[in-house]
Amino acid sequence: MPKKGRTNKIEKFWKLLGPGLVTGASDDDPSGIATYSQAGAQFGLSTLWTAIIAFPLMAIIQQMCARIGIVTSQGLTGTLKKHYSRPILYLMLLFSFPAIIMNIGADIAAMGAVGNMLFPSVDATFFSVFFTVLLLGLIIYLPYQKIASTLKYLCIVMLVYFVVPFLYKQDFSEIIKATFIPTIRFDKHFIAIIVGILGTTISPYLFFWQASVEVEEMKNKNKHIIVNKKIIHEINQDVDFGMTFSGLVMYFIILTTGTVLFKGGINQIDTVEQAAVALKPLAGNLAYLLFAIGVIGTGLIAIPVLSGSLSYIFTETFGWEQGLDKKFHEAKGFYLIFAISLILGLSLNYIGISPINALIYTAILYGLTAPVLIAIILHIANNKKIMGRNVNSVTVNILGFLAFIIMTLAAGTLIYLQFLE
Repeated sequence: MPKKGRTNKIEKFWKLLGPGLVTGASDDDPSGIATYSQAGAQFGLSTLWTAIIAFPLMAIIQQMCARIGIVTSQGLTGTLKKHYSRPILYLMLLFSFPAIIMNIGADIAAMGAVGNMLFPSVDATFFSVFFTVLLLGLIIYLPYQKIASTLKYLCIVMLVYFVVPFLYKQDFSEIIKATFIPTIRFDKHFIAIIVGILGTTISPYLFFWQASVEVEEMKNKNKHIIVNKKIIHEINQDVDFGMTFSGLVMYFIILTTGTVLFKGGINQIDTVEQAAVALKPLAGNLAYLLFAIGVIGTGLIAIPVLSGSLSYIFTETFGWEQGLDKKFHEAKGFYLIFAISLILGLSLNYIGISPINALIYTAILYGLTAPVLIAIILHIANNKKIMGRNVNSVTVNILGFLAFIIMTLAAGTLIYLQFLE
């Protein structure tokens, strides 16, 4: 194929990518990186296989959410409000709000700590406040298309994680074995980390964001879109690429920490900055620097998605004006929720809730809500009154029910390990 033809194909595919890519990238937020780093440091390559298992589950749920958004022209909350009882809606709100706030808080704290690590003369608090104000300013003042484009290009920063493992000598036969032959250990800590990985990769806030931002994309095109197989195929491609990208980042972080840190005798990693610092003497300055830059990049992608999902949830629940395409005076409630969520997240660092505890509480709340939400999404996606002819196929239902079963077992295990044992 001529070079120009290849370039045009790449440009066309890049334009096709949007909400799915950003959603996938935001899934690998700093708190997620901390979980993957701990998995690698504590158990070596034993959890590499989870990336392969998680991908179809992540992709199928996000595909359903995207389809619900474009078919109904409403976010997930709006659809719940219209077709289901209010107690279900308010229950989701009750669980989602604290979980998302704590997730934002953990991510802001991680970005601040990494900023301080790169520039020790500047306090971590300054960086946390700086990133919070920067994100708030960008979201309020930039139009939707600029925000979408910025988030999309920020995803490129995450490619650094594809490089880091190869700055260290690798045993490829060991990697291939760990990737395709699952390791199962009936050990409390191993099961806990598997549950943590699943909870981090299949997060309820992503369900709300995916549906709402697909509606935003349709509105931005400023024309009536007839939902057909071509449109659904393109959206599925976007979601699949985003989830593949997310899974690969997760895979390479576990690979990095599972070879460098685990083999270096560093088996306890609680924060992303600990992981970055631990890499420095073992894999060199470049690995350390790239890992740290990746953390800040993922935070800049994930925090707008976390805060945005909360804004969509609230505004759809109470019928307020919403949308990143609107100016502040046109959707004050939407942007105020955005601002409040960022400020509350930042404030967690000053009221005695540590980032590690915030992650634990977030995992518990996500673990409790994910199975319920997956069941509701499956019900909506199979409801002909809502979806018309765009209901789930048999294959999608099988994978969807598998995701429901696995997340229910994960939630039960999480509760048992946290409270009952």
